[in-house]
Amino acid sequence: MIYEMRTYEALPGKLRTLVARFAGVTHPLFLKHGFRPVGYWTEAVGENNKLHYMLAWRDDAERGEKWAAFRDDPERVRAFAESEKDGLLVAKISNRIWEATAFSPPIPFPNDS
Repeated sequence: MIYEMRTYEALPGKLRTLVARFAGVTHPLFLKHGFRPVGYWTEAVGENNKLHYMLAWRDDAERGEKWAAFRDDPERVRAFAESEKDGLLVAKISNRIWEATAFSPPIPFPNDS
């Protein structure tokens, strides 16, 4: 299992819109395409313009395959275009791929397919 940690830096005044898009569009589409979200976070202390989230994957091949299907989904394309009709939401995306250490506790994923 590998873990993908992503951070989206929202443009000024756009964090709430970005979080709403994740809640109403992105997260449901992640589930539709077989993603395994570990969690989503905003910062209670520190900068308040970032959305962080983590996904779990079997391997990098699965990651690439499912991201490609997500990006090509016409529902996603329409929803993202609609949410950005007044301008982009994200200024910068950071992405890290992590491997668990041998002593990391396992994260269970129900209904894993």
